[in-house]
Amino acid sequence: MVDQNKKKVAFNIIKNDPTDGHKGYGIGALSLENISPVFIDIENEDVFVDVGAMHARSVVEKGIKFLPNKEDVPNGKPFWLVWVTIDRREEGPYYAGVTACEMTVDRSIRRGYKSLPEHVNKMDKSLKRHIMVDFMDDKSKKLLVDFLINHNKEIWENSSDELKEGLKVE
Repeated sequence: MVDQNKKKVAFNIIKNDPTDGHKGYGIGALSLENISPVFIDIENEDVFVDVGAMHARSVVEKGIKFLPNKEDVPNGKPFWLVWVTIDRREEGPYYAGVTACEMTVDRSIRRGYKSLPEHVNKMDKSLKRHIMVDFMDDKSKKLLVDFLINHNKEIWENSSDELKEGLKVE
């Protein structure tokens, strides 16, 4: 029988440098301070940040059982989860890593589709300053660009040509 009082080991999101000069506990831990999960609700043309996505507990994800096959959720409402990492260089802050993941949600049956390994890998790629957005649909790209510019125009202007090209709409 499992002891219900035993503490589970959990992944900790920590702020700033986890080592901060010492070489003990926390070495090699990721700092997720500069990454934000941005949702694009394609149908409602809404873009918003929901930090609950860091633990798969966003408004979009709550109460939904996710299935590994998109075909199992034929009436799913489409969303993009975009991991946005901000960094700073001499010119100022910029969008350093931007990666998008597809997901669908059908609230009527409380089911959805997402690939958890893809979401984790894309978060990691964003943290490692990769740009992976060129496969998004044009409507979603435009919504994301508008959101990023409205969030902070200077950060957008300081961002790489690779990001601007990846989000360019024909």
